[in-house]
Amino acid sequence: MKDLRTTNILLLIIVIPLVFYILKILSFIFIPLIMAMFISILFLPLMRWLKKRRVPQIISILIVIIIFIGVFKIGGELVKISSAEIRATEDVFFKKAETKIVDLVLIVEDFFGIERVQGETILHHYLNEDTYAKKFGSTIGFLSNMLSMTLMTAFFVILLLSESINFQKILNSTLFKLKHASVRTFMHIERDILKFIKVKFIISLFTGIGFSIACLIFDVSYPIFWGLFAFVFNFVQMIGSIISVLALALFAFIELDPSGTLLLFVFSIIFVQVVLGGVIEPIMMGKTFALNVVTVLVMLMLWGYLWNVPGLIMSIPLTVFIKIVLEQFPRTKVIADLMSGTKPQIKIVKKRG
Repeated sequence: MKDLRTTNILLLIIVIPLVFYILKILSFIFIPLIMAMFISILFLPLMRWLKKRRVPQIISILIVIIIFIGVFKIGGELVKISSAEIRATEDVFFKKAETKIVDLVLIVEDFFGIERVQGETILHHYLNEDTYAKKFGSTIGFLSNMLSMTLMTAFFVILLLSESINFQKILNSTLFKLKHASVRTFMHIERDILKFIKVKFIISLFTGIGFSIACLIFDVSYPIFWGLFAFVFNFVQMIGSIISVLALALFAFIELDPSGTLLLFVFSIIFVQVVLGGVIEPIMMGKTFALNVVTVLVMLMLWGYLWNVPGLIMSIPLTVFIKIVLEQFPRTKVIADLMSGTKPQIKIVKKRG
């Protein structure tokens, strides 16, 4: 019995790194598949409502596709407006930015004793043609990867909504032996993930609106752009809010004079993040997403390493999914309790006599 247990532990040690290796190598399949699963969960209530009204499945899928196109259209229009806004004032901003950046670089060079060739500009010294070429090539690669991921995600969403890929049956055939167990677990996963997406969308939307209003009040350029920036980055748990605040604070440093106005502006955007992300979001989430800080940080690093930015965005839903599955088995429920920060419930059996 002891030898069997040792063998199982050794197999587990071998299998877990192998699973992570497969997830990383086949990320081009798993990322759109997992994202499609979350998106399809978002539209499942609508699909069920249409099914009750005896709407044909093909029509229901077409309605979902139209909603998708509408969302992308609205997003595209907002990006277009923010791009036009940036192009309209880029000359004035870049001149102001160049002046402040040059002053900062001169201070840093003087402190570290860095010397440049006489007459050579700062931009020419630190940014050469090879750097621009590399940035351009990486941008093209990023856009092509993003396009292929989007198309694959849309393809998987259609398969999931048309039940060509049945996630519930996959759970039943792989993890759970009893049908009612897979149904119950799937409903639990669906309810929690749906709640997460709704709450995260609402909080991110109001964060973006808050950033845009702060920019308008303090006369900081590109309020629509910064609103979109805060909205998108807020989906990255913990790290995204820090990045959006730091990026806008640095931008405001260039735009505004270093005075009480700048400090008040930075305080206002921090206040928006703290109130929405630190107070309102946990209240709206409730105990559903009760994960301790260590679990969140470890999972952010893990999924970020495996799948980069998409991994950071999906890390919390994936972690909740894993926690829900672990809760279904007595042997792994202790791990789920540790992930949530609750004390594991240990049953003590008293012997008679």
